[in-house]
Amino acid sequence: MIGTRTAPAILAASLALAVPAGAGEDAFEGMAGPYGERLRYDAKGLTLTFPEPDVGLQIGGRLHIDGGTAGFSRPNLPEAFPDNVAVRRAWIEPTLTIGRDWVIAFQYDFADPMLPINDALVAWKGLPDTILTLGNMKEPFSLEWLQSNNDTLFVERSVANALVPERRFGVAAGHHGQAWTAVAGVFGNAASNGIAGDGVAVAARATVAPIMTADETLHLGLAGIVRNRSRSDGAFSFSSPAGAFLFTRPLVDTGDLPDAATVSRLGAELAYRRGPLLVQAEYIRAALQPFRGPGQSGSGLDFQGGYIEAALVLNGEGRGYALTPQSGTTYATFRGVTVPEAQRVSRGGIGVFELAARYSAVDLNARGFRGGRERDVTLGLSWYPEPNLRLIGNVIHGRVQPGEAQSETLGTAPFSVDTVIARLQIYW
Repeated sequence: MIGTRTAPAILAASLALAVPAGAGEDAFEGMAGPYGERLRYDAKGLTLTFPEPDVGLQIGGRLHIDGGTAGFSRPNLPEAFPDNVAVRRAWIEPTLTIGRDWVIAFQYDFADPMLPINDALVAWKGLPDTILTLGNMKEPFSLEWLQSNNDTLFVERSVANALVPERRFGVAAGHHGQAWTAVAGVFGNAASNGIAGDGVAVAARATVAPIMTADETLHLGLAGIVRNRSRSDGAFSFSSPAGAFLFTRPLVDTGDLPDAATVSRLGAELAYRRGPLLVQAEYIRAALQPFRGPGQSGSGLDFQGGYIEAALVLNGEGRGYALTPQSGTTYATFRGVTVPEAQRVSRGGIGVFELAARYSAVDLNARGFRGGRERDVTLGLSWYPEPNLRLIGNVIHGRVQPGEAQSETLGTAPFSVDTVIARLQIYW
């Protein structure tokens, strides 16, 4: 069935904006206005520029529509998907640039009533090779998380992403050299939740690319976050679904952890690209320490996760390496697949195809505490018929050992889950 999350009005408006550029029509640029302003419409969306002062407004967006089915190996488990088709994301993304030094970016997701605000930031680039950013953004942690969800290899990030924080409001400074980056920041709560109320975190990430040429890249990265919380900040938790947004509930879940005084994370990254081949892996460890009164002692909880994945572009160029972002903390990531003009379906081509495979795991069990374990294997095929259009198909086999928080609905015995998921992805 199709759920209310499909948002037909959003879909119609987004298709009307996105399809012309992706369908192969030439970019449209209007005549100069009375002040020299120009309006351009192409695969990047609508862009309004003013010559004096040097100001540009780009209105982009993305629409991700998921459909799929899933089955459990054990009978009498609850329905996997309440809706077989739903809107995963429906973003509007205006970006204002003022000269060379200022960027103001905002992302709003009409499909997410709980956390609709994604990036909402102001960045200043007035110092050499440096970006200072204030606002709601990603904490500098995890190569997979920092990559745009338009460009990830699969429909969803790995189950290890359960250990990665969502966007938070804060201030960050990033600097880069010819083949290295370093970014650090201080963060509070998410802007959608009121900025305060989840403690204060200090986060940092450093990367180096010992090999960085047009055809080959070796990426190494290390990142860490320490978040200090008070008792008034409330409960804390980790949870992860098995590779699909459509699941009605997470398959492993710590439940509320109200005694989490300090949450620290450490992540290691490795990626290698040669031509059309990309191999990427990460390991993440998270540790929680409880509140302690005078003379009290208590042990903490340690969780871990990771993944290894590979992708091969069958009939096109490999994914490029982006050392620096336009704003924010998303340094040293891999771009999406490009579609050359001659390979566009609208130009008589067949598009570009990409094969991918991944193994990922997350372990939320620790020292007598049982939050659950999950491992999955994912196979994926992506087709890029146009520069701003992508169709993805994933087949996922997962093995789940439920935790205590899920025992009432999922029981205590391990089970397997098989998922087939597809996505129509439009971005401009």
